[in-house]
Amino acid sequence: MNRPVRLFSLLILGALVMSMTDYSFAQQPEPPIAKIVPKADTMFGDIRVDNYFWMRDRDNPEVIDYLEAENAYTDAVMKHTEEFQEKLFEEIKSRIKETDVDVPVKIDDYYYYSRSEEGKQYKIYCRKKGSLDSPEQVLVDPNELAGDHKFFDIGAYSVSDDHNFIAYTVDTTGYENYTAYFKNLRTGKYLPDTITVCDNEVIWANDNKTVFYITFSEVNLPNKIWSHKLGEDTADDVMKYHEKDDRFYLYAYKTKSKSHIILGLSSKITSEVYYLDANKPNGDFKVISPRTKDLRYQVTERGGRFYILTNADGAKNYKVVSVSVKDPARKNWTDFIAYRDEVKIEDFEEFKNYFVAFERIKGVVKVRVLSYNKETDYHIDFPESIYRVRAQDNEDINADLLRFYYMSYTTPRSIYDYNLKTKDRELLKQYEVLGDFNSDDYQAELIYAKAKDGVEVPVSFVYKKGLKKDGSNPMVLSGYGSYGISSDPYFSSIRLSLLNRGFIVGIAHIRGGGEMGEQWYEDGKFLKKMNTFTDFIACAEKLIQEGYTSKDKLIAWDGSAGGLTVGAVANMRPDLFYAIVASVPFVDVLNTMLDETIPLTVLEYDEWGNPNNEKYYWYLKSYSPYDNVAPHEYPYMLIECGLNDTRVQYWEAAKWAAKLRATKTDNKRLLLKTNMGAGHQGASGRYDYYKEIAFSYTWILDLFGLAK
Repeated sequence: MNRPVRLFSLLILGALVMSMTDYSFAQQPEPPIAKIVPKADTMFGDIRVDNYFWMRDRDNPEVIDYLEAENAYTDAVMKHTEEFQEKLFEEIKSRIKETDVDVPVKIDDYYYYSRSEEGKQYKIYCRKKGSLDSPEQVLVDPNELAGDHKFFDIGAYSVSDDHNFIAYTVDTTGYENYTAYFKNLRTGKYLPDTITVCDNEVIWANDNKTVFYITFSEVNLPNKIWSHKLGEDTADDVMKYHEKDDRFYLYAYKTKSKSHIILGLSSKITSEVYYLDANKPNGDFKVISPRTKDLRYQVTERGGRFYILTNADGAKNYKVVSVSVKDPARKNWTDFIAYRDEVKIEDFEEFKNYFVAFERIKGVVKVRVLSYNKETDYHIDFPESIYRVRAQDNEDINADLLRFYYMSYTTPRSIYDYNLKTKDRELLKQYEVLGDFNSDDYQAELIYAKAKDGVEVPVSFVYKKGLKKDGSNPMVLSGYGSYGISSDPYFSSIRLSLLNRGFIVGIAHIRGGGEMGEQWYEDGKFLKKMNTFTDFIACAEKLIQEGYTSKDKLIAWDGSAGGLTVGAVANMRPDLFYAIVASVPFVDVLNTMLDETIPLTVLEYDEWGNPNNEKYYWYLKSYSPYDNVAPHEYPYMLIECGLNDTRVQYWEAAKWAAKLRATKTDNKRLLLKTNMGAGHQGASGRYDYYKEIAFSYTWILDLFGLAK
């Protein structure tokens, strides 16, 4: 299971004017000059010289000095925009209902919810007993706990089944190593039990005093699960499982039925799942099906049977099988939802009377409802043709209500309860957009671009009505295209700052993602990764050809593995884009994949390939953005990273920026901005996050003289 990832694809820009400013460095502060310390490596007869390898040493004061010098340079270049940044921040904030309450979740006799207060960075976690009119009990208030920490993240919180204790985890660096705290909800007092350097989840056994938590390997991968009894010394905690293969990461959860603790092990291509009776936390985990190369599966339980989403028996796009808990070996699996090649089953929710499958058909998620006897079998209807829908907070297995959220490019996030029996739906909350927002003022489209090999690639986008297809519209295009992650359309009130200025905002649904099924993903990984980048280029060319935008008005912006996409196309087709924004970008691909001491490297051999194999070495080198920086003109570039990022190390962005400056032949502005107190997720507080986005928007608007 992938931990949530904030994909920095919130997008940008404003209308171009004919009299654009040429941002020559002659009129700007001088950028920092990164020293050159050549380091040569030889592999497969290839001599590679890395002049900026020294930037990897975060303990070297010169590295910190360099990053701070880059930040100072960025501040100096952008100083004249400070007033506009604040104006844009206030504009973004003005659309947000700052004091608001999320939809409560009823668990037994309690209603759990979170709420926000004007002026406070973090949501407050609360509950009420009996009814929503009852007095509120605050469970955790991060605003009080954060103190002077510039970064403060509540990774997760969980309440014991008797509702008497809460466990929650805190990260104060962005490094994603958490500390778990425990609180007695009857007395309001904290327990002395504290677990340090753990993953974000804590799972309760049914005795309400035993918890399970996960710790990390030397390369910061989750690889051990432990049990701890409240009141006992953590030194006496019992290690229940240790995964020694760095190609696998470990995760755990409790089934909705509360019958089992599930322990999962997953590489990019193979799964292995264990189970433990939640009433017997001192017992041993038992395997469901031993790991078999390329066999993937995930598990839940209902009525004494495991329901398993799997690619077994050639089900590339997955099917659902069931098996008795008493003997769950693979030989006993029987089909519950048979495999269909044209349908990818992405997720499911189990209830006592109904099973709900989230199926992707021709790129769009459909929600299918089945009864266990198959007498009921239908899809839920939605009003738009392109949208995003996901299950949310379905805690009660005995309910006949499915809760989901729905949104689109033009419809704000909306929470529904859907009655699986009567097919009635109730809108519980649509998140309010303050100001004069009217969804009817905006238009979403989906078109297809022909890729280099003839494949039709979807590209979706949104704009304010009245658009003319004359090439005059500035456009921001994102494209993630990795890990089989689907980039579905989503609503953003922040994005209105662009749309209302005439911008088009779009997503290229390129190969390497999962939008069109598992084959779509496989056609954009390993030795087919180049398809991801050529697909993105094809989408850009199609949008220009159709008159939606033009080369001098097109901006590419994405982050993490999406940063690889925009970094690669910056080398391949720098003429096609006016500007590039790369957030926490994975751009030093070959060096990273050659270094097994970096978190995720070994795990990701099954995504990118192992460069210790010659064919993968040369293929990775052919597209790695850092390795392919060349002496030609590049677009304007803003590169953003976090010093404490464990997923994409800060030095990838820093080295790339330094090499670009030393190599490119133009005077176009290039800025590197490092958050010295955060990681992959960026700022933790909501206002700090809005300020980060306001800065990025301002950088681009300023290129066109619009930051005023």
